[in-house]
Amino acid sequence: MEYSTFGRHVAVDTWGVDFDKLNSAEWLQAQMVEAAETCGATVLSVQSKQFEPQGATVLVLLSESHLSIHTYPERGFAAIDCYTCGETVDPQLAIDHMVSVLKPEKTYAKKLVRGLGELRVETPEMKQAALVK
Repeated sequence: MEYSTFGRHVAVDTWGVDFDKLNSAEWLQAQMVEAAETCGATVLSVQSKQFEPQGATVLVLLSESHLSIHTYPERGFAAIDCYTCGETVDPQLAIDHMVSVLKPEKTYAKKLVRGLGELRVETPEMKQAALVK
């Protein structure tokens, strides 16, 4: 069986997130596992680190690749990304879940299409411009 190298990588910066949400590796871990399950991914393992005096990193290793978050609670900022290989698991669903639970004031997202011999970048602004044409 030959496997496709096609993959999608969604990265989002979130701003204006509640300090307590961003400062709880335990809560974030539960949300990240739920996000992975929401998009249909298979969770292989989870690593998390609570930093002092604040901040957290959570990495969810997926059979399809990974989901991660790095937080700066003192700035209300979190960087989230999800990369999945193949066509069956949509990383955008995991990102959407995390944005819905974090409730940021602002988000900045990019979607990379990978494994096609070129790296394609899509942003919401690019999609909007395509709709206007």
